Amino acid sequence: MFKTILPASLSLILLLFAPNLYASTNAAEHIDLTNHFVGYAALAIFVVAYIFVMAEEFTHLRKSKPVVLAAGIIWAMIAFVYVDQGFTHAAEQAVRHNLLEFSELMLFLLVAMTYINAMEERRVFDALRSWLIHKGFNYRQLFWMTGILSFFISPVADNLTTALLMCAVILAVGAGNTRFISIACVNIVVAANAGGAFSPFGDITTLMVWQKGTVEFWSFFLLFIPSAVNFLVPATIMHFAIPKQNPEAIDESVTMKRGAKRIIFLFFCTIATAVSFHNFLHLPPVLGMMTGLAYLKFFGFYLKKSYNSIQTDSAMTQEQIGDIEAFDVFKNIARAEWDTLMFFYGVVLSVGGLGFIGYLAMTSEVMYVQMGATTANVLVGIISAIVDNIPVMFAVLSMNPEMSQGQWLLVTLTAGVGGSLLSIGSAAGVALMGQAKGNYTFFSHLKWTPAIALGYGASILCHLWVNASQF
Repeated sequence: MFKTILPASLSLILLLFAPNLYASTNAAEHIDLTNHFVGYAALAIFVVAYIFVMAEEFTHLRKSKPVVLAAGIIWAMIAFVYVDQGFTHAAEQAVRHNLLEFSELMLFLLVAMTYINAMEERRVFDALRSWLIHKGFNYRQLFWMTGILSFFISPVADNLTTALLMCAVILAVGAGNTRFISIACVNIVVAANAGGAFSPFGDITTLMVWQKGTVEFWSFFLLFIPSAVNFLVPATIMHFAIPKQNPEAIDESVTMKRGAKRIIFLFFCTIATAVSFHNFLHLPPVLGMMTGLAYLKFFGFYLKKSYNSIQTDSAMTQEQIGDIEAFDVFKNIARAEWDTLMFFYGVVLSVGGLGFIGYLAMTSEVMYVQMGATTANVLVGIISAIVDNIPVMFAVLSMNPEMSQGQWLLVTLTAGVGGSLLSIGSAAGVALMGQAKGNYTFFSHLKWTPAIALGYGASILCHLWVNASQF
C-alpha cells in the first residue's frame, strides 16, 4: 500500500508547488516550460533540495542551505531561456514579485521573534516554568496543564517556542520517567500546532493567509472550536496512559528581570498596532509590526539610561535588574531564527520559479476541480505531515482557487494541524526530538498517530458543522 501511496503523493506534492505569477508578466511574454528540459530540471532540483530538508535531523545540514541554492539555480535557468527568447525583463519582474511577498512576511516574523527573544532574555518563560514546577502537580495534572498552556500560548508566541518551553517543564519534573515524557511531548506538539491554527499569529501559514487578505483577522477565531477538538480528542485518549504518580518535589524559584512585564505589554500593543493598520487603515500588517519594534527600541533605551539609578535601589536584586548590556534590541534581533527565515526565502523563490514555469493550470485542475475543494484541502493537511506546511500553503495561496471562506478556513486548519500526524511534520515536533532525545522519538510519536488522526478528522467534521454558514 505504501508503495502505491508514495508515488501518488509525490505527484501531488510536485503539482502543489505552482504559484500564480502570471500577473507579473504579459501573457505574450510567458513561455510554457512545463515540457521543456528546464521545467523538468527545476522540478528535480527542488525535489533533491527538499529531500535534504527532510533529512536535516540525520545530516545536520541546516534546511535553509539546499532551498536557497535551489532557488538561485531554478531562476537562473528560467532567466537564461527567457533572455535567449528576447524577453529580457520578464523573469526579473516575476522575481521582484516573489521578493515583495517574502520581505513582508520576513520582517513581520523578525519583529515577532525579536519580542519573543526579549521576553526570554528577561526570563519571562523561565518564571513560568518555575511556577509550574513549584506547584507540585502530579503527572496527569502536568500533562493537561502543559497541553492547555501550549494551546493558549502558541496563538501569541510561535508554536516552536511554546513547545520548547513546555518540554523544558516536562523534562525537569519527569526526569527518569520516559513513558510520561514521551506521551507529554506528543501532547505538547499536538496542542501547540492546534493552538496556532486559530490565530493569525500562531503559525507562519496563518500569517500568510491573513497578510494575503484571504481571511480577515477576526474570522480566524471561527477555528477555535475545531482546533480545540483537534487537541482534546487525542489528549483524552492519551490521558489514560499517563501514570498515576506524583513527581519528586523540586524547589526552584526564578525572578523575572526588570521590564519583563512591560515588554509583554508592548508586544500586545505591537499586535494591536499591526491589526489596526491592516483593518482600519488598509496598510500591510508588517508596517504595524515594524512600528511596534520601535516601541521595544525606545523601551530598551530607557532600560539602559535608567540602569545606574536603579542599581542604588536596595529593594531590587542584581538578578532582577539584569545586566545593562544584556538587553540590547539588536542582540535579540541577531538571535532570531535566521535559518527559518532563510528557509522561507528559499521556499518562496523556488516555488515561485516552479509556478512561473507553468504548472498552475495542471495543479488547479487536479486539486480543486477534479477532486473538489474539501477533498483537496483535507489532503493538504496530510501532505503537511510529510512536507513542511509553508510551501504547501504558499502554493495554495498562489493558485488562489475559487473557494468560499469556509474552505479557506478549512485549508488553514488542515495545514496548521496536519503536521501533528508525524513528529517530523512540524517545527515543534522536530525541535522536541532534539530536546528530549531518547525520550521522544519518531516512533514514540507514531504510536499515537491513530489517536491524532482521529482528532484531525474530528476537527474537520467539527468545522464543517460549526461553521456551515461560511461555506
